[in-house]
Amino acid sequence: MSDTPQPVSFADFKLNKQLLTAVEEAGFTQPTPVQEQTIPLLLAGHDVLGIAQTGTGKTAAFGLPLLMKVKYAQGMHPRALILAPTRELAMQLEAHLKKLATHTDLRIFAIYGGLGPKTQIETIAKGVDILIATPGRLMEIYLRGDLVLKELKTLVLDEADKMMDMGFMPQIRRILEVIPRKRQNV
Repeated sequence: MSDTPQPVSFADFKLNKQLLTAVEEAGFTQPTPVQEQTIPLLLAGHDVLGIAQTGTGKTAAFGLPLLMKVKYAQGMHPRALILAPTRELAMQLEAHLKKLATHTDLRIFAIYGGLGPKTQIETIAKGVDILIATPGRLMEIYLRGDLVLKELKTLVLDEADKMMDMGFMPQIRRILEVIPRKRQNV
């Protein structure tokens, strides 16, 4: 018997079979330190602030608990919102989360500027579970009345430091005023 702790596996997080299969298919074998520390806290409903280098698995660290919590497609309005500073990051997050959610029926969608909002509004109208958005486009569509945010249970600010550096604080403050106060913050 040795006292060395056994390496943690994704199965230890009690994720559902659909997510564990997707994790395996994505080639993730062992959780990274940020995932090991974050996933249990988020699954338990805590607010978490994570700081880690690029490439350490932060997206899966908040994404897996988020997918586990949202679980299945339900209703028309987003129950989770991920704010990202750039269109590129929003698109990257959408692709990554869709890959992790591949065996679920979750509707994950990213909205961002740089193209007309018409198609994005049409997709939102069909129902979204997890919405990824740049702050400007989110407020634009919300203020038009084409987005309901009252069912949000989780808010993720991805690259919050970059959003502050890029001057998004006034928009983020406005967003915080229109989303439910009772929510998990990541």
